[in-house]
Amino acid sequence: MESVINLNSIGDYNDFFGLETRHPLVSIADLSKCTNHPRHFTFNYGVYALFLKQTQCGDLRYGKQTYDYQEGTVTSFAPGQVVEVTMNENARPSAVGLLFHPDIIHGTSLGAAIKQYTFFSYASSEALHLSEEEKMIFLDSLEKIRMELERPVDKHSKRLISKNIELLLDYCLRFYERQFATRTAANKDILAKFENLLDNYYADGKVKTEGLPTVRYFADKVFLSPNYFGDLIKKETSRTAQEYIQSKIIYLAEEMLAGTTKPVSAIAYELGFQYSQHFNRLFKKSTGYTPGEYRKRRN
Repeated sequence: MESVINLNSIGDYNDFFGLETRHPLVSIADLSKCTNHPRHFTFNYGVYALFLKQTQCGDLRYGKQTYDYQEGTVTSFAPGQVVEVTMNENARPSAVGLLFHPDIIHGTSLGAAIKQYTFFSYASSEALHLSEEEKMIFLDSLEKIRMELERPVDKHSKRLISKNIELLLDYCLRFYERQFATRTAANKDILAKFENLLDNYYADGKVKTEGLPTVRYFADKVFLSPNYFGDLIKKETSRTAQEYIQSKIIYLAEEMLAGTTKPVSAIAYELGFQYSQHFNRLFKKSTGYTPGEYRKRRN
């Protein structure tokens, strides 16, 4: 069985492909210039990475999904992700990208905001597909970072490198928003499936074995990563997937409070709450009333 290669540093990545390391925490990797050409490998990323695939050259597996290295797509990875790569026979990698260690953004505005770039946790099948203009913007951003890496280090270096990385990530956010918008029909199909799955979750008694419904549960059912699924739902409904689930729970709770004489604790249990206090807090936050107050107002 092939061992997993731990990429704990920028140097680990560059050494694997035979590339030069100019900076210990940041690298612009041009795989067309690599001197080692492995056909199959599995990485455990300890750094952040974004790659623009210039040509189709192989398959990438992340989790259960396989994705072709198609031309003009951007894939991204975050520390902790395990990715398996298989190169096509006789294919030469033709990709360029950015790798940066978490230490380079510690204490910067990017370090404080890194969690907003949720695309780092998207599955490989949810890669970003760029237009020709977007490719030029992506490559221009990489060039700005490369130029800064080649300058002598001074007191401004870390901040400027971090700012340029942040600019590239902001562009990727914009490009993903465009991609969500151009896939409206497919997104609405996923939203309809989500609504149906959410209705059936309680109707089929899933709550008895699964407990409270989670975003991950529904993301798995529609074959998406939780982050991509959550961003898609937010784009289509202006609510997070968690807020959407909670609104369903509150609706069912209101029906049960108004239409039955069951104790509040029993209703909380039927809805999947381990503790009725948790249910009471959520209900009051959503409606402005405790469950008992709501029942009195409706009866």
